[in-house]
Amino acid sequence: MNISRRTALKSATALGASALLLTGLTGCGAADMTQQASPYANAEGAKTVTLSVQSWVGAQADVAVAKIILERELGYRVDTIQVDEVPAWDALSQGRVDMIMEDWGHPDQEKLYVDDKKTIVPAGEVGVIGHIGWFVPKYFADKHPDVTDWRNLNKYADEFKTPESGGKGQLLDGSPSYVTNDKALVNNLKLDYQVVFSGSEAAQITQIQRFAKEKKPFLTYWYKPQWLFEQVPMVEVKLPKYSDECAAKAPEAIDCEYPTTPLMKFMNAKFAKKGGKAATFLKNFNWNADQQNKVSLMIADQKLSPEAAAEKWVADNEKTWKAWLPK
Repeated sequence: MNISRRTALKSATALGASALLLTGLTGCGAADMTQQASPYANAEGAKTVTLSVQSWVGAQADVAVAKIILERELGYRVDTIQVDEVPAWDALSQGRVDMIMEDWGHPDQEKLYVDDKKTIVPAGEVGVIGHIGWFVPKYFADKHPDVTDWRNLNKYADEFKTPESGGKGQLLDGSPSYVTNDKALVNNLKLDYQVVFSGSEAAQITQIQRFAKEKKPFLTYWYKPQWLFEQVPMVEVKLPKYSDECAAKAPEAIDCEYPTTPLMKFMNAKFAKKGGKAATFLKNFNWNADQQNKVSLMIADQKLSPEAAAEKWVADNEKTWKAWLPK
């Protein structure tokens, strides 16, 4: 969900619920799915676009809305392929997919493919500002306000223990495929915690909802914007202040908070030049966190299919998306 989910931004869009809702896969997916790409991806002259679908629900909302408009308004066939967030860069570079609709920041991949190989180009901002952090439920922070300072986390480690955390406090994470700083932070800040992976974003949401229903304390890696905050109010734990110097350290040496960054779109370089109206539309695609969360909430909470959620949003927001169409 990753900023890189290492120098993070997972990290999460933003984001929320399950890849199961869209593709039948969990988390960001443990497997490299690049071989499933459409044979039409990046085919010169083809009226087909292939979009990479990331596993978090905010990215699924991006793709679902773009797909409907590309098909109905511009006459394209749209293929969607789920690819893990890092392998997606390789798939994009090779033309197996034409577009990553939402990236949380992967500086190493940008340097390799944008700066050095020049096979990928930036395609503008999504319009959503993303931030990853550690969060506790508001009901716990209200009773113990000092928990929001990382220096006091060890004081509460016993309250955050679970059977899975090996006698330490639990820091709940999502999919093991997410590139996070959490293990390094726990180690470098000398915290008496164990990172426990739930397995996927959907599983993590289910766990958070269960804790909240029972009013149990929990500490979790999470991200904004995300529809779950509407159901389970959470308060961020302040980690050591972010700096570029900290982010430049080796992954195992990171000891500061995750940055806040605009989420970005990236295109295959050839598609950017030859993708015609589809490429222009996708560059123009830009919406805010509230708009994205409306679609995400329909998918993840109301259990609409991504297509049905996108249908409702497109029907209600014609003025917004018509501005994305090529002139």
